[in-house]
This record gives sequence, C-alpha cells and structure tokens, in this order.
Amino acid sequence: MNGRPTNGRPVRAGRFPGLLGVTVLGVLLAGCGIRATEVPTDFGPAPSRVRCSQTEADGAPAPAQGLPAQVFLRCGSSLVAVDRTVRMPEGTADSGQRRARVAQGLLDQLSAPPTSAEKEAGYTTNVRGGMTVSGPRPGDPPDALRLSVPPGNLTSYALAQIVCTFSDSAAAAEGDGSVVLGGRDDERARRYRCTDEVRARPGSTEPPSTAVTGG
Repeated sequence: MNGRPTNGRPVRAGRFPGLLGVTVLGVLLAGCGIRATEVPTDFGPAPSRVRCSQTEADGAPAPAQGLPAQVFLRCGSSLVAVDRTVRMPEGTADSGQRRARVAQGLLDQLSAPPTSAEKEAGYTTNVRGGMTVSGPRPGDPPDALRLSVPPGNLTSYALAQIVCTFSDSAAAAEGDGSVVLGGRDDERARRYRCTDEVRARPGSTEPPSTAVTGG
C-alpha cells in the first residue's frame, strides 16, 4: 500500500476526510498566527474585569467640616482617584504647618482600609498606617513635606499613591503637579512628580524626582 495506486488507480483524498480537515485547519491557524488565549470562544462568558470607577465606590464617611480632596488608591495595576474629605486644621497661622496638617489628613485617608463598596469595586491601598508627615526643616523649600518613613524606603505603589495624592492637592502642594518630599533624617528633599505613566504603572514606574535646595 504505502500510498501507492491500487489497480492502477490513485487513492482519492475522500477516503481520509478527517485527516484532510485537520491538516487544512492546522495550516489556516498557523498562517494566521492565532493563539488560543487571544481568540474569543463560545465556551462561556469572558472573565470579568475589575471595576475601577469612582462612581461605583462610595467614599469614606466625611467629617462634619472639611476640605474636599481626592486620594489615589490602587485598583488592579493602576492608580485611580477617589473622593475624600479632609478635616481642615484650625488655629494654624504658619502656612508650612497648615500644609503639613492637611497632608497628614490625606495620608490618614490613604492608609485607612477601603470601604466595603471600594473593596467590591477592586480598590486597595499599599500605604501602611502609623506614618506621619511634618513641615519643612531649616534649609528646605517652604513647600517641603517630611515623612516619618524616608520615601526611598516605601514600596513603589505606596510612594506613587502618596506623590500623586499630595501633588493633586492644592493644600499640600503648589498645584504644579509635583510635591517636595523627604524623610526625617538628614537626606536632601526631592521634588517628585506624578505622571500618566506613574498612574498607569505604579508597580514598575517610580515617580520621577530631582534634588532641591532651600527656598
């Protein structure tokens, strides 16, 4: 046999329809470069996606009097702004101290556990509780904020959350999309910026920063 003609007649392909069908299908798939993980199928609904929508996540209970603000929480692999209300400091004449107190309120909101609605919508935070923030030291720019944990010791997600939240708040920053941060040690403060890349990929893209001198 061996695929040779029988009685002088060639073997017809119709005798092996299954083999021919598999061969043609394999050629078509190989030629199109199709992968199984990238092709929609009819074997069930597509996997559900995390709903990172601010309208779907109710904010934390607001203080009786406060400053409307936004904090950046983690949702999946990106950062999303969520509405919050931060209590306004009273009886503070110094602008640096006032800015630091507002920044502390924002930091407390970042470290607070997400509400049940936020958890259901997929929100989490990488900012740990117990962190404090103070105003500038001698030699710092007037808008500098000093964290109890050096920025370099924070995870990339936590640093991105803090930088994007502070830089987005006119009360804690100068409104130019940046914030000056440093630790409590003698290291020089740096000006950090929250960019589109940082918000989209905070786990792999650190906020760009430059060293600053006193103002």
